[in-house]
Order: sequence, then structure tokens, then C-alpha cells
Amino acid sequence: MNDAGTVHPLLNEWRERALQAETEVRKAVVGQDRAIRLITIALFARGHALLEGDVGVGKTTLLRAITRTLGGSYERVEGTVDLMPNDLLYYTYVDENGKPRVDPGPLLRHGEGLSTFFFNEINRARPQVHALLLRAMAERSVSAFNREYRFPHLQVFADRNRVEREETFEIPSAARDRFMFELAIEAPKDRDLRQALAFDPMFHDTDALIERVALGVLPYENLNEVGRLIQDSVVASTAIRDYAMTVWEATHRPADFGVALPGVDMQALVLAGASPRGIAMLLKAARVVAWLDQRSYLVPEDLHAVFHEAMAHRIFFTPVYEMRRASLARDLTRAILDRVAAP
Repeated sequence: MNDAGTVHPLLNEWRERALQAETEVRKAVVGQDRAIRLITIALFARGHALLEGDVGVGKTTLLRAITRTLGGSYERVEGTVDLMPNDLLYYTYVDENGKPRVDPGPLLRHGEGLSTFFFNEINRARPQVHALLLRAMAERSVSAFNREYRFPHLQVFADRNRVEREETFEIPSAARDRFMFELAIEAPKDRDLRQALAFDPMFHDTDALIERVALGVLPYENLNEVGRLIQDSVVASTAIRDYAMTVWEATHRPADFGVALPGVDMQALVLAGASPRGIAMLLKAARVVAWLDQRSYLVPEDLHAVFHEAMAHRIFFTPVYEMRRASLARDLTRAILDRVAAP
């Protein structure tokens, strides 16, 4: 794409691939169209995603289906209270000859072919583990065995069970800020879909469901190149730049922009607003939204489409309001977009 609206042939082709991949994922996952679209956006914006939802709503099935469309190597780690950082890098055991052995762990065993790393129940892992994951997410590399291992195509997904809080560790703000999106996954509201999930045997065999998804529709080794091309091709006008800066400032000082929530002291609500990385990720994601909509320029609706998922987890409330985060974050991001005039 360019300012004249001419579409680059490669981006045209990859838009069709993106839409085909979403269709494939919907063969295994129903009632999650928005989550599927947001993960598609994260893939092409080259951002990581944290999923949160109740038990058994299909978070793992969704990520397995997405992974199948990417191809490449896939690793999954279960968060537990006794998991240590080194468990991601190597594991030790005694072989059949009684000799100690050290083999590469889930982060290292596939080398540069690792396309997807899924950390299940990340909040059950200790902060030391979060710190190692933080580097892998930020730099797509780790150090082990006196050398550096690089994962140029790595996509990290994590999920968090929001029901159980015992033996869990809050994810630090630095780690949360590395996730482009934080997505809420809910059970479908449609009664027919809920009935199908309960009674249709097709949905009771997850492995068979995943096999329905075509393999490698979005070849993982090309996503970096396509992602860069999207970012270079979608432009932002001066008005859109000013608008993005204003809504960013409103996450820090909502009261200054006339944002009000019922029963909330707006001057005492926000401890810290979204980071510079946060606004950069918002704009990266918005450019992908524009590309999927076949435009070479940003409009306010592109930012609105991903504003809550990209910014809410980067706004930190004062302790008196933090316990109400789930409802307040959604209300605040909606109120900011309602209050700040779009160009």
C-alpha cells in the first residue's frame, strides 16, 4: 500500500492468507471471533498476547489452533509453584546407563525453528521464571551454556486463570507491559453455540478438532518481513498522531480530560498510565487493523478496535481501586474514547 491507495501485491496475498487462517481456526473454535481477530492482529504486529478467562472456556484450544496455522515448532509449559527458570532452558536426568545427562529444555530444543511458546497458567510460576520469560519476549533470545540462543520468529502466548488465586504470583508490571494484548476469553453467549459445545461430540475431542485446521496457512518464517512491510506501508496523518498522543495522555491524567466514572475519585484512580511502549504497540496493532481493512492510512476506528486490549493492562490503579480492576479498566478505556474528540 502507499498514500495513493495502491496495494502492494505481497500484502494483498498475505491479507488473504490472514483471512483464510481465521476461517481455519473457526473450524475448531466457535463463538470467539473477536479473540481470533485480535490474535491475528498480534501475529502481524509481532506482539505477544496474554489470555485471561475462566476454566474450560477454550483458551488452550484456541492457541493450539492458531499454532497449527503457523507451522514451525511449538512448546508448552505448565506454570507451577515449583517451576524454576532453568526448567525452561534444560533438564537433567539419569540415562539407561546410569550416567547424568543434560538436554535442552523447551526454549532451546528447537533453536530458531521455535515459532510458538505457550505458557499455561503463567500466574502459578514464580517471579524468577517471569524474569526469564521477559527477556525471551523482549529480545527473542536467552543465554545458556555460555552462548546466546536466538528465536527470531518466536511468538509467546500465555494464559491466566482468573478464578483461582491460591498459590499464584501476580505478574509484575514489567512483564505485563511486554504483552501487546491482554485478552478476556469468555464462553459464547449464544445459546445454540453453548448447546453445541455441551452436546456435540465433535467438540469433545480436542485433538480431532485441531486436526481440522489446515497446517501452515501463515508460514511463521515470513511473518517478520510481512509485519515490517505493513508498518512501513500504513501512514498516520498529523491529526491521527495528535489524537493518539491525547488518548495516551488521558490514561495518565483522565480527570484533566473530563473523564469521570460513577463513584470514583478520578484524581486518586490512576497510579501510572500506559508506557511509551504501550502507545507504540497500540499504533503497531492499529496499522494491522487498517491493513486488514484494505487501507493504507489510519483512522480513529483503527485505534478504537484495539485500544482496550492494548492499553488497559498498562494502566495501574492506586491500591484502593486495584481490586476493582476488572470492571474499572473497561469503563475507563471506554470513557477515554468517549470523552476525547476524534479527528
